[in-house]
Amino acid sequence: MNHPSPGASPPRSVRELAPTLQSLVLDSTAVRDFMGRLARLIAQSLTTADRTVLCGITLIRPRSAVTVASSSARAQVMDELQYSFGDGPCLDAARHRTTNHVHDVLDQDQRWPEYRAEVAHHGLRSILAVPITLPVAGDEEGAGRESGTGCAINLYADNPHAFSATDLDEAQILADTVATTVAIAVRMAGSSDRAEQLEAAMASRTVIDLAAGIIMAQNRCSQDSAMTILKAASSARNLKVRELAATVIGSVSAEPALTHFDG
Repeated sequence: MNHPSPGASPPRSVRELAPTLQSLVLDSTAVRDFMGRLARLIAQSLTTADRTVLCGITLIRPRSAVTVASSSARAQVMDELQYSFGDGPCLDAARHRTTNHVHDVLDQDQRWPEYRAEVAHHGLRSILAVPITLPVAGDEEGAGRESGTGCAINLYADNPHAFSATDLDEAQILADTVATTVAIAVRMAGSSDRAEQLEAAMASRTVIDLAAGIIMAQNRCSQDSAMTILKAASSARNLKVRELAATVIGSVSAEPALTHFDG
């Protein structure tokens, strides 16, 4: 089983997770990488001699796709099944901050019957989904949640009634323990996303300005007139302005339209 970081051993108890989490987030290159390592760490922490626990983590971020991370290929299949149905214990926990405990997926009169049937088909019988409440930046108590963001831990086990009341308490302690670190990873990812979006916008603006300059020189017109010509041609050819701008630059240069933002 994979370890969370080089040279690190899994903690013996969920209460021993905290010292490991800081290095976990710092060693990760992206939020999905961090979530994958965290899922493996959680599975290791809750697995006992009598019970193997699989772990998936659902992260719903504003204006972005849902991130799902899993401790193993088998856990990933369970999470992907849940996403194919559009709902399930972990998605519900992430969206509504509620704990969902399915003692036995074969018991009748429970929610998500189609999903439960698929889980049973794959040999798993117990599910425990616990929400991770993410603190909001600037919230004095750190008890709020970033708007549009949800997160939850999904635990699976082969045998029915695998998770006891004590396990529920341990899972909640674990969720509370990792909440701040998950929030840091989400904010770091958000900052990275915004930086990439800004860089892309600046690069696009530079290409468009270069093309406008070429049109100004060719037609001896103002910048506003050049932009009007460029936009009209873009609409007529059903091309994005940036794509047409790159074509304009290519028509006068053998080199591709690169900016200093391009790597």
